[in-house]
Amino acid sequence: MYLPPGYETGRTRYPVFYLQDGQNLFDPATAFGGNDWRADITADDLIGRGRIEPLIMVGIYNTGVRRVSEYTPTRDPGSRKGGKAARYAQMLAREIKPFIDREYRTRKSAGDTAAGGSSLGALVSLVAGIGYPRVFGKLALLSPSVWWDRRSILPLIDSWKAPRRPRIWLDVGTQEGSDPAKVVADARLMRDALDAQGADLRYCEAAGHGHNEQAWGARFGGVLEYLFPPTPAAPRI
Repeated sequence: MYLPPGYETGRTRYPVFYLQDGQNLFDPATAFGGNDWRADITADDLIGRGRIEPLIMVGIYNTGVRRVSEYTPTRDPGSRKGGKAARYAQMLAREIKPFIDREYRTRKSAGDTAAGGSSLGALVSLVAGIGYPRVFGKLALLSPSVWWDRRSILPLIDSWKAPRRPRIWLDVGTQEGSDPAKVVADARLMRDALDAQGADLRYCEAAGHGHNEQAWGARFGGVLEYLFPPTPAAPRI
């Protein structure tokens, strides 16, 4: 959990950002390869400079060996893994969010609730946004694994029927994986599919960035500034 400065002494309610692979966000001791996103440090800095509104961040740990299955929307015939993202999204919307809303001073509307993640975590965050548009009104999709099961995420976007569309940050590094050009091409396919659905979309290609925690942490400030801009000051009377 990340609580903004002043939370303990105030009575303000805050928007909430639910992030997958939570062990990688705040602490190098738990992060993959010892490299965390420094998400708390970034948020503190941007809040202090008035660049974003104060927010709560909830980091949900992955389950290790079950991560692939829980974060993917379909079962891949080759690996015989995957396909439980809808169940994970249900847990996020119907169990974790209600718990956080009970225990912390949150703003509960979809417009004040974001889900996000990187790689496969981006896929499950998108599944949550598609499946629960009245819960998650903002999404952060960093370096999404569009390749999963022959790009099965793209038909899912194409079949999106709910009238609400979230505010979405989508990005990709230009040096990801063994075939960076293909990774970027896949991200552009997702961008085009989301754009065709009328999403409120910001798309970014990060020059020289790889598929790793350092790259995602470096871009996280931009994610926060796009999804949680400062609220306008009330006019003086």
